Amino acid sequence: SLGLLLHTRARPPPPHLCAFHMGMQLLTCSEYIRLLHLHSHGLDNNWYTRDGEKLPIMVLMPMNESALMSSISQGIEPAVQLAIQHIRESRQYSFSLITKIYDTECDNAKGLRAFFDAICYGPKHLMIFGGVCPSVTSIIAESLEGWNLVQLSFAATTPVLADRKKYPNFFRTVPSDNAVNPAVVKFLNYYNWSRVGTLTQDVQRFSEVRNDLTNELEKADIQIADTESFSNDPCVNVKKLKDNDVRIIIGQFDENLASKVFCCAYNLNMYGSKYQWIIPGWYQGNWWEQANSTNCTTKKLLTAMEGYISVDFEPLSAKQIKGISGRVSVSALVKVVRCVLLQGQVMFRNGERMGTIKFTQFQGKGDVLRSVEPPKDRTFVRLQRRQINVPLYSILSTITILGMLMAGAFLFFNIKNRNHRLIKMSSPYMNNLIILGGLLSYASIFLFGLDGSFVSDKEFETLCTVRTWILIVGYTTAFGAMFAKTWRVHAIFKNVKMKKKIIKDQKLFIIVGGMLLIDLCILICWQIVDPLKRTVEEYSLEADPQGRDIAIRPFLEHCENTHMTIWLGIVYAYKGLLMLFGCFLAWETRNVSIPALNDSKYIGMSVYNVGIMCIIGAAVSFLTRDQPNVQFCIVALVIIFCSTITLCLVFVPKFVTMQTNPDAATQNRRLKLTQNQKKEDSKTSTSVTSVNQANTSRLDGLQSDNHRLRMRITEVIDVNHKLQSSVLNIMPLFSDGEKSLKNHLEQKPQAQWGSMDPSRISRGQLDDINSPEHIQRRLSLQLPILHHAYLPSIGGVDASCSSPTSSPASSPRHRHMPPSYRVMVSGL
Repeated sequence: SLGLLLHTRARPPPPHLCAFHMGMQLLTCSEYIRLLHLHSHGLDNNWYTRDGEKLPIMVLMPMNESALMSSISQGIEPAVQLAIQHIRESRQYSFSLITKIYDTECDNAKGLRAFFDAICYGPKHLMIFGGVCPSVTSIIAESLEGWNLVQLSFAATTPVLADRKKYPNFFRTVPSDNAVNPAVVKFLNYYNWSRVGTLTQDVQRFSEVRNDLTNELEKADIQIADTESFSNDPCVNVKKLKDNDVRIIIGQFDENLASKVFCCAYNLNMYGSKYQWIIPGWYQGNWWEQANSTNCTTKKLLTAMEGYISVDFEPLSAKQIKGISGRVSVSALVKVVRCVLLQGQVMFRNGERMGTIKFTQFQGKGDVLRSVEPPKDRTFVRLQRRQINVPLYSILSTITILGMLMAGAFLFFNIKNRNHRLIKMSSPYMNNLIILGGLLSYASIFLFGLDGSFVSDKEFETLCTVRTWILIVGYTTAFGAMFAKTWRVHAIFKNVKMKKKIIKDQKLFIIVGGMLLIDLCILICWQIVDPLKRTVEEYSLEADPQGRDIAIRPFLEHCENTHMTIWLGIVYAYKGLLMLFGCFLAWETRNVSIPALNDSKYIGMSVYNVGIMCIIGAAVSFLTRDQPNVQFCIVALVIIFCSTITLCLVFVPKFVTMQTNPDAATQNRRLKLTQNQKKEDSKTSTSVTSVNQANTSRLDGLQSDNHRLRMRITEVIDVNHKLQSSVLNIMPLFSDGEKSLKNHLEQKPQAQWGSMDPSRISRGQLDDINSPEHIQRRLSLQLPILHHAYLPSIGGVDASCSSPTSSPASSPRHRHMPPSYRVMVSGL
């Protein structure tokens, strides 16, 4: 390629052109000279035909030790002299090559001045050899065509020099930096790495390599997770790579900044078996020891560098092919500072040197290559469902089943004794609804414990709706029935007009049905407008508990919709109003003490317990939404507690009463007339009162009046006893008078009490008011009047007695009294 290109120049090329390929460990061959000599045979060679003529070559390299890349030039100079010596010793040519070195100091201005000085003041140079620093080389190579010169570089690897239109007279025996990119892509494919990141120093040379690498990676369908560029401090960019979970990092930076990069990697713990660094391989030997601009020690840098892979060109051909010099690469001569090796065949494609790419792994310890598992190109994330613990679900399910069995026992008890007066007065049908609501609430617990580990995603969405409906309907059924019963008691005992009021169970069913209808309207609108759906909430990555190179990303399934807060607010508001209404009814009927008819005390206790538990449960459940076990445990325990305490408060007292006092609802509470029974009578007075009694204050007044009247009865009975005793005491004294009176009455049997004329009565008898006759007449008239007129008004004697001659002894309350004397007085 080079010979054909030189043949097209204005003057024929010299046959002694030698292409030197010199790097850290290599020296090119002179086999290309013979090809040029044969190609130029028969041409006009007058300008070089003199024997022993010296042909000058311009050598442009940084020679000053303080200049960048000067170490390359210092290592190359002995190799150049060795190559010239090989040409001279071959005795195949009658000329000699001489080198004229010009120091560019790796500076653009000084490099241009050295080039122009060589043109103006130096001999007429055959060609230009050199070009180490990319910036200096590109400036000079762009002007070569005007000076009719050819430049051959052994170290300029910048990709921009591959532009044949811009640099037609520039050639190099070293591949460009871009040549490593296809090899890097194949290396990534070999280890199945499909996700990488790049870290590039912000200079033209490395930016061009990064751009070409990006194109190669896209062609190979390899994902570039992050691309970072830096100028001086790379730590911020290295941190971004770690945050983006980049595990395979391809770096493009020089050795001065490489120490800073690995110092940052050490501080961020981005080294070891989880990370793989791929960097250029043309750094100077022990470059980390010369880096003094970092805060890390050499030991830390070596720790972070352990296992990095460097990419460079193979300086020595591995093929056993002899060149024109008759040597192969393995028989090279060891010279000067480095191994000076004779290069094998040199190949070009589109002006670019083709070579072998070498991958080298850095190992700080030991000389034997260790077999290490390659790292992964990313943190493999394993999704892990946060699910209900099976033992916890089993325990709570067992408790729920026991609660359902208890509810079933209460249902059996209620149905079996439905005709008993105690159960019948407590509305057995409403009690059945309370039990049904409790069973529905219990059943919802089983559904709340099912998640994606038990059912499919579609079934989970169905469960979201079903369990919500069951819980809401169960709550309304149980507490709606309790509140309906309490409302009936309130309506009866708060009847101000004291009229008889009958509220049948059908009306209570209508009330409960209305509450359920409101629930159904809310639930149907919820389902149509904004139905519940399965949503997945993902959480931060967690380390694998088993220490594997994977990350765990927990996720949790929820039942949510777009306007979840609004719908829950509607449900909570309705249920809250229902509970407040129940509390009001329970408070209003708190003094009604008919156990078979009134459950207000137990309903109040149920409402208070349920309200407190629901508020606590809702708050804790919201705060623990990311902990499904805690949330399920709280929800289940709240439902179990509320349902169990409600059922027990409603049915356990009835069960206890049935066992201890089965006739409690049918006992006839009789009034006692003795003063020491006051307390018992006051307790039973309310029981005797019918359902149509007045309010509590009026009942208290009636109790006081009743007590006062009974005291009066007791006093009257005492007086009666005294009168009877007096009569018995004086009766013997008037036995004779009684006989005469009897004879007198027998003589006039036809006389009537009302027709008797007072004037006909013996005046002597009337004048003595204390006579036996007068006493007898008074007792015969006063006692019947007392018993028949006064006592019935206070419940002492049956008021239905129509005969004034009835004896007080016929009254049940006075059977212990002796019979009194009764005298029929005509004409009274």
